[in-house]
Amino acid sequence: MHRILVSSVPDCRTGGEMGCVTVIEPVVGLHAFAMFMTYPLLQQYVYRRLWEQLSGSPFPVSVNQSHCSNNYTNLSIHQAVQRETSHFLIQTELCFLFPSLVSSLFLVSYSDSHGRKVAMVPPLVGSLLFTLTCFIVSKYSLSLSYLLGAAFFAGFFGGTSTLIGGCFSYVADCCGQDLAENSKREKTVRMARLDMVLGVLSGFGSLCTGFYIQATGFSWPFLSASILHLLNLMYVLGILKEPQGLSVQNLTPNQSSSSHRAVAESPQLATSQVMTRRFHGVYLLFAASTRRRNAVLLLILSAFVFYKVSKLGAMSIFLLYELNPPLCWSEVLIGYGSALNTLIYLSSFAGVSLLSRWLPDAHITLLGLLSVATGFFMATFAKTTLLMFLVRLPLLLSIMPAPVMRSMMSKLVLSSEQGAVFACMAFMEMLSMGVAFPVFSSIYAATISWFSGFTFLLAAGLSLIPVLLIGVMLWLRLDMKEEESKILTSEDDSEDSTGSEIPH
Repeated sequence: MHRILVSSVPDCRTGGEMGCVTVIEPVVGLHAFAMFMTYPLLQQYVYRRLWEQLSGSPFPVSVNQSHCSNNYTNLSIHQAVQRETSHFLIQTELCFLFPSLVSSLFLVSYSDSHGRKVAMVPPLVGSLLFTLTCFIVSKYSLSLSYLLGAAFFAGFFGGTSTLIGGCFSYVADCCGQDLAENSKREKTVRMARLDMVLGVLSGFGSLCTGFYIQATGFSWPFLSASILHLLNLMYVLGILKEPQGLSVQNLTPNQSSSSHRAVAESPQLATSQVMTRRFHGVYLLFAASTRRRNAVLLLILSAFVFYKVSKLGAMSIFLLYELNPPLCWSEVLIGYGSALNTLIYLSSFAGVSLLSRWLPDAHITLLGLLSVATGFFMATFAKTTLLMFLVRLPLLLSIMPAPVMRSMMSKLVLSSEQGAVFACMAFMEMLSMGVAFPVFSSIYAATISWFSGFTFLLAAGLSLIPVLLIGVMLWLRLDMKEEESKILTSEDDSEDSTGSEIPH
């Protein structure tokens, strides 16, 4: 049985498997480029379709539709279209959110015992089906309700957060649990590199959308995104290699033989047990652990949630704030702002790469959180174009907390628990998105008449909560090095006991 398990792991040296590449960055980059080319496409397509339905006339592409203009002949139609578009996009988000919350926990946790591709392939299939549906709907002018069904199935297959969780688990497996400073730094830097690739390719995808629409319309960009997802799927299935020894580490010969007997005796029972175990693994991540490790994990996870809510919520308001008075930005200025937002990912990656040489992870996280709070506080009072551009300066390190907190949690768990911990983070990230966007949009609409910068002030305040949580962790001296040494000792004992049971 041990020979069977070893042979199931791809080995480039034997040439028996196609998958011989461990470079995960192309998976994240292609997916980010395709999806962030799709999001603005979908918003603009829905807006134009609803304009045609409500006004009974073609969309006036040649008319200047600045939010600061009061020269509209049918201002009520514009307001109605904006309202209906907002409602439809919220329905789409909810159709995607609820199934994806469950599937993300299952798929990323399930990858602990069945390979990381389990958490990568379904989201890519779901994204491919979603963009193909968008292409068909736009090509043949079908009902927009098909997009709601496509969003539900895309969420059922996991969505972007599930794919990202699987990719971060993949990086954690490749870096291992070595306590050497170089190995720990490598894990933090490589996770920061994944976030950098995600942000930069997302920015490029968003910037390309406008030019593509002007040149070809909506159908071809949707089809191009589908082709990118298909190429990504082919890369994962045919070229990407599973982390070496994953199945051997997580399933001993005795466990494997007993599980095979259970399947043979009662297939239906085994299936239900497998489903239960996957969610039970997330539960055991905290239930079967020490109080000290649980305290550290919960503090970091809570800090991650507040960081995501504050950052996602405030960044979702940036475009509306720049379009409305007193800034009244044009498309050119918005493009420059988007380019600077992409630069933030590059500067944050450079910050993690350099600071990780001298500072521990917790201090790098605190520095990034202070960058977030300072930038949003400055945006609260930005009333001129120059000041709004300068807001990006204190935000240059604002992406650092996400990959560093992922790395901190990864270092605290066993190799067999990497999927479970990233499943929790994927679940909380999607939940944060589901809360941040509607809540901040509602608050912005309610406060724009008396204090348009209130949402940024709120985000700055929320970003101080994770500063407090990380500070509590340091104040209580919940030393991560002690927990990491216990993890390494547990890994070594497990390997020794497994090796002694294997017949030679």
